Amino acid sequence: MNALYICSTATFSGKTALCIGLAKKFRRDGFTIGYMKPVSTTARKVAGRIVDEDAQFIQQTFDLAEPLEAIAPIALMPQVVESILTGEEETDFVGQLREGYAKVAQGKDVVILEGGAHCMEGSLVSLSAPSVSDLLQARELVVIKYTSDLVVDDALGAKALFGDSMIGTVINAVPRQRMRFVQEMVKPYLEEWGIRVFAVLPQERLLMSISVGQLADCLGAEILCCPEASEELVEYLMVGAMTVDSALTYFRRKPNKAVITGGDRSDIQLAALETSTKCLILTGNLYPSPLILGRAEEVGVPVILTRQDTLTTVEIIEQFFGKTRLHQEKKIQRFQEMLDERFDFDALYADLELKPAA
Repeated sequence: MNALYICSTATFSGKTALCIGLAKKFRRDGFTIGYMKPVSTTARKVAGRIVDEDAQFIQQTFDLAEPLEAIAPIALMPQVVESILTGEEETDFVGQLREGYAKVAQGKDVVILEGGAHCMEGSLVSLSAPSVSDLLQARELVVIKYTSDLVVDDALGAKALFGDSMIGTVINAVPRQRMRFVQEMVKPYLEEWGIRVFAVLPQERLLMSISVGQLADCLGAEILCCPEASEELVEYLMVGAMTVDSALTYFRRKPNKAVITGGDRSDIQLAALETSTKCLILTGNLYPSPLILGRAEEVGVPVILTRQDTLTTVEIIEQFFGKTRLHQEKKIQRFQEMLDERFDFDALYADLELKPAA
């Protein structure tokens, strides 16, 4: 049995996406898989039960038999952290992790472990990523999100932290204009230092997108029509603050967008509805005219009404782009395609001593 620990050096690097993509590939090649998130700092109570949304989603996606309490055994919620700091918490977190892992790993060829926001998360309970790896005898695959050409620092730092148990890295979300640089300069350099780069993945607008329903939630706003389209994905934001004469030309520049404009700008709203628009976001708590709602219903575009002004609305939404969970089938499918195109599965299988079914 192999334990593969998917870690990262920063938040929103693509760990969950890689866990899902690898699990699908492993299953497709005939391996039995297990999944575990050893330490969660994002879990919350839902109907009296502690739930980590990513762990629950993967459990449901792969129809895993193990209970969620075994799949995500350690939940460091604020009240737990406080009780640890005051000395009131007496839970044996290491023992709890061992117990959960025994259930998850039984009868599996590969267990995929998902790390926290960064490699040292969990140190409070002696369960940082290196400690978990030692405890469960796991190999680390580190996801590094490209933020600058100094991405090599993150890879070298991870290698220094994990040592020989680290099998390599995936460099994720590389802007298209820097792909050649990373492929031809960064990857060979890291491999000279003994760090295998299993994949260099480009930045993809679809994977950074946010659903219409998530937009409404983050704004605390109301969907006035077409709620059935709330799972549609928004890839771009455009602000409708121009004259109506230039609006159509402007809106045609971007597909799959949300258009943000004042609730009193019916001319701009109509222009947006004539292009590839996923939703209209009307600001200032100004209710649209029946004409606008009627046209939106015809073309199936949700209209969202928010109390915030336009500038505040843009600022709120921009905080969420690229930071939403990979829980939509379109995103999962696209990421799987990227892995199939660019990930060196032969090298991974060789490192893990796995032989796929013929």
